[in-house]
Amino acid sequence: MISDFSGGVAVVTGGASGLGQATAASLAKAGLNVVIFDQNTDAGEAHAEEIGGAFVKTDVRDPESVAAAMVRAGEIGALRVVVNCAGIAGAAKTVARGLPHDPELFERIIGVNLLGSFNCATQGAALMIKADPVDEDGARGVIVNTASVAAFDGQIGQLAYAASKGGIVGMTLPMARDLADKGIRVCSLAPGLFLTPLLQGLPEEVQQSLGAQVPFPSRLGAAEEYARMVCSILDNPMLNGEVIRLDGAIRMAPR
Repeated sequence: MISDFSGGVAVVTGGASGLGQATAASLAKAGLNVVIFDQNTDAGEAHAEEIGGAFVKTDVRDPESVAAAMVRAGEIGALRVVVNCAGIAGAAKTVARGLPHDPELFERIIGVNLLGSFNCATQGAALMIKADPVDEDGARGVIVNTASVAAFDGQIGQLAYAASKGGIVGMTLPMARDLADKGIRVCSLAPGLFLTPLLQGLPEEVQQSLGAQVPFPSRLGAAEEYARMVCSILDNPMLNGEVIRLDGAIRMAPR
């Protein structure tokens, strides 16, 4: 299926670093014209140049910013793939020291992780349906959203993050059903403990301790392994409406 989309455009949000950076590189190698949506201009432009793609500074929370970025992507060619990797984290309990959870923090995390994925997925789908099908099934494109094991195993202090990722899980099937007659598939990936910039900033012994919690393989996941799973979704036309845990069989403890 990747070969069917070759020459088309793939949008990767959060493609300047982490899971998105690895995904952008893998899709470029697969023959897609990658457009990185990110807030980090320096890193985004550098990675786009490295993979032969394009960069558009985009605030995924803002529908108008996403719309303008999608216009730029559409000028390059037919949009075939959207991978939503843009995301932020933040820790806060429901009540801490007698004070309720900061509503601005909750809104910010929901805004980037959930509304950002919604904005890019829906606007990307509206662009995809304008392209001709690539095969006899009528396939036009694929959307991959990034959830998290926190959607199922949210830990203490992950109220906002787990809610944002749970929302992504919840919209996967209805979005796939909505777009079925348009030839657009939708899946979500729920990664576990991966060596992203957030974890790379931790001391080595802490990274090893976290990796040891994963049953097998007993280590942190590599961003390239996430990217490989994205490519597998594109390659298998029967993967649709599914949330796939990519976690080495870990089930997160309360803390």
